[in-house]
This record gives sequence, C-alpha cells and structure tokens, in this order.
Amino acid sequence: MFESLKKKFSRTSDKLEEELKEEAQQENNLDPDEKPQKKRSFFSFGRKKEEPKEEEATEQLALESGEDNSGEEVEESSLLSKETTDSEEITKDEPKEEKKSFFSFGRKKKEESLEEEADDESAEEAEDDSEEESEDKKSFFSFGRKKSDDDEESSGGFFSFIREKTISEKHVEDTLWELEMGLLEGDVAMEVASEVVDSVKQNLVGKKIKRSNDITEYTFNALRDAVAEIIDIPGKNMTEMIEEKKAQGEPLVVMFVGINGTGKTTTIGKLANYYLKKGYTPVIAASDTFRAGAIEQVNYHADNVGVKLIKHQKGSDPAAVAYDAIEHARAQGKELVLIDTAGRMQTNTNLMDEMKKIKRVANPDLVIFVGDALTGNDATEQAVKFNDAIDVDGVILTKADADSKGGASLSIGYVIKKPILFLGMGQGYDDIMEYDAQWMLNQLFSDDEEEVSESE
Repeated sequence: MFESLKKKFSRTSDKLEEELKEEAQQENNLDPDEKPQKKRSFFSFGRKKEEPKEEEATEQLALESGEDNSGEEVEESSLLSKETTDSEEITKDEPKEEKKSFFSFGRKKKEESLEEEADDESAEEAEDDSEEESEDKKSFFSFGRKKSDDDEESSGGFFSFIREKTISEKHVEDTLWELEMGLLEGDVAMEVASEVVDSVKQNLVGKKIKRSNDITEYTFNALRDAVAEIIDIPGKNMTEMIEEKKAQGEPLVVMFVGINGTGKTTTIGKLANYYLKKGYTPVIAASDTFRAGAIEQVNYHADNVGVKLIKHQKGSDPAAVAYDAIEHARAQGKELVLIDTAGRMQTNTNLMDEMKKIKRVANPDLVIFVGDALTGNDATEQAVKFNDAIDVDGVILTKADADSKGGASLSIGYVIKKPILFLGMGQGYDDIMEYDAQWMLNQLFSDDEEEVSESE
C-alpha cells in the first residue's frame, strides 16, 4: 500500500541531504578523516531492531575484526569434529596431505601472490594491500542474507561535517517544493499537501546536524509527525455506539451514502458480516428503490451473510423502507440497522433532496460516506459535497489495499474533518478492518512487512 507516498517521503530526505552535502563541499566542511560507516535508510528509523541470529552475529564480528571470511575458517570450524574422526583412520605410514578449503580451488595461492607483489613493492606495501583485500572480502554465506537494521546502507554513503551545520529555510525551499508537487501528483488534496509541507518546514528549520544520518532521522520524524496530525481525526466508534444504543433498548441506525460504483452495497454486506461475528444481529434496509437490480444486489449479500433484508417494490418510497427496517429491529430486539441508499452523483440536486428525506424520516445515528480510495481527489471532492448536503459523520474507503498513491486515505478525513471508520481491504466479506491511525502511520513509514503485520 501507498508505495507512491513512501517514495516521495524517502526522496525528500535524499534531496535535503544532497543540498547540504553540496553546500558543505563548497565550504570544505566535509570531514575527510571520517571513517566509512553504514548509513541508515530512511525507513529504518522507528523500526524495531531485531536481535541478530547467532550465526549472523558471529559472522558480523568476524567482518568487523577484519578477518578473512572467504569460507576457510567457517569450513574448518564446522568440520572440526569430522577431521578428528578421519584422523583416527589414517595410519602412521600414510603421508598426510595438506587439507584444501573448498573455496581454494581455482584460486591463486596467497603466498604466490605475495611473492609477486614483493618483486615490485616493498614488504610494507604488500602488507597494506593484503589488509585492504581482507577488509573488502565478503563471507560466502553473507550473500542472499536478509539485512538487519545495522546492515542497511544507503547508496549515498555516510558523511559528517567538520563544523556543525544548521538547517535553514534556503536548504529546504527546493526540497519542500518538490515534496508538495509530489503529494499533489499523488492525489493528495491541496490543503493537506500545504499542511504537510508547512509542518515539515517548521520542524526542520533550525535543527543542528553533524552527520548525514542526522538529516535522515530529522526528516523522517518531521514527516511522520506531520502525517500523524492529519490522519488522526477523532470521531465516533461504531461498536461503542452499538453498545450505548443497546443499553437504551434501541438499535443503532446507520445510513450509507455515495455515488454508484464505489462498493457501497458490498460494504454493507461486509459490515453485516463483521458485526454478526461480534455477536450482534443486523438488519439491512433496501432503500435504493430506483433500480430493481439494486434490490437484487443487496438481497444477494444479505442471503450470503445470513441477515434479514427489509425491501419494498421498485419505485417505492425509500424513506418508508428505512422506517420499516428500524421498526423491525425494535420489535425483534436487533442491535443494528444498515440502510442502503441509491448511488447518486453529488451534483444531482433531486436525488440529493431525496436522500435528505430519508435522513429526516430514519433519523440515523450515523451517516457514512463510502468512497473509492483509487479515485483519489475525486473521492475527497465527493465527500465534501455529501458533507455539505447532509452532514456525514464518517467515511469508509473501499479498495484501500490496492491504493498505491494514498491520496484519498491521507486527505479525505482531514478535509471534511470527519474520521475514517473502516477500510475495505479486498473482495471477501471478511476483508474489512476498523481504521486505526497508528496502523496507517506504520503503512506509510515502514518497508518492513513484518512490523506492519504486528501492529495490526
């Protein structure tokens, strides 16, 4: 999810680092004596560090100590017991041959190489070259190994400054302009993109840095803090509301609005299934009476999940259907009424007026706008129109699992100042989840799938 936004966030860090490094080079402010170190990647900040496996820890110590990890020591250690057993079988009269490492075949002997170097160079130079060669070698078993946080290294490399630098507005000006353009291209609403940029600027300007890792860490934290403020909109929790209404002896009435094709009816089926599994008894009202096909569609979902459907004939009064569903829930002691309405464009005045009538008659506790996450800014604009017309209480975004841009997920709640309640995460009835701002933040600021799964 949200791969496009992840790349833009990471690029912001890289761009700022480039700006500061270029200026430091002009000022001769890069530390020439800094020993090479591994640079942490943008998404490694904030990630839980895993304890290295015993084998990897041993190998890492060998690498850091400058030992030759060409495989000879690994083989000698792992085959120590085997060699001891074999030596008992060898008689005293048999000549012993020097054991060759598996990796020694096809390779020139080190002694011959050193002799050739001695003819052209001094013994001291040969020794230096040997040490450099040893440091550059990688263990055979290190290839294909999953990198730990400490192993991660950015292509930009690590650098530090001789004199401490302070991030100023001129350093971030081009970087943040590029970020803002990138967010807009990713279907993030204009006011949200501006809010992110302003927040990041406020957090970065004035920060003192000594190393390139400082730049990456400060940028990561600034972006994360800015996004956290935007996506965490306080609002009503639907499950808690059901319990409150149940204590009053009343069902929770929820009305769903949105345009055709966003997955509104399917979402109603998912929510009915979701709350059935929580021990509640929903009832669905087929208040989209403009199309016979709409009644059949919601009837199909109701049958699949096993809930009661209240329906009238095509062309009936939608508000009357909603009223009958509420009365049925009261009479039968059911806790939840889900009202399906006709999908309509936000510009269709007559249909919007009809929807207002349903709201007056049914008096729902929640009006939920259902939007398609893949439509980006269109979903946000639709939510604004519906909110202006009937005052929605929350949002459900469908197809969020397929959203690589993330524009709607980042924007819609902030723009209408209403919370996202659920996310549609697939085609099955179980593929729906309650929205969690922390989970969303982890999705946006982590490349570690295991961490994201744990946070769920």
